[in-house]
Amino acid sequence: MIKLFKALVATALLAVAPFSIHADSHKGAVEEVLVILSSDSLQTQGMAMVLSNTMAKQGAKVNVLLCDQAGDLALKTYEAPALKPKDVTPGQMLRGLLKQGGKAKVCALYLPNSDYGKDDLIDGVGVAMPPEMAGQMLNPKMRTFTF
Repeated sequence: MIKLFKALVATALLAVAPFSIHADSHKGAVEEVLVILSSDSLQTQGMAMVLSNTMAKQGAKVNVLLCDQAGDLALKTYEAPALKPKDVTPGQMLRGLLKQGGKAKVCALYLPNSDYGKDDLIDGVGVAMPPEMAGQMLNPKMRTFTF
């Protein structure tokens, strides 16, 4: 009888363990992230924005650095085909991230090497300075993702 009871307790503990591990999966999570997006691929841009928005919804402070053609997402005149399944563009997702408190900047080389100026950027998007960005990249408390 004691062996049966021990076996039942062990089985119950094994059955519950995965749920307790899953519930604690966000403990010790990174609180702030830097997403560097330089791809001109629509789907890559979209996935970067989907993940950025999802991290923000999960409580992370999200910083986005837009370089090269990805800087176009921050333009007032940005247009792109909508992506399935939500039928939104990466630019629309960026705007949603900003509304959630995310921050976005175009890289320091974007404007001087394009036909655009600061006035062409949507509200809330700034121009990144290398010392600031290097500091974020070197910050051990901040995780960096590149797309």
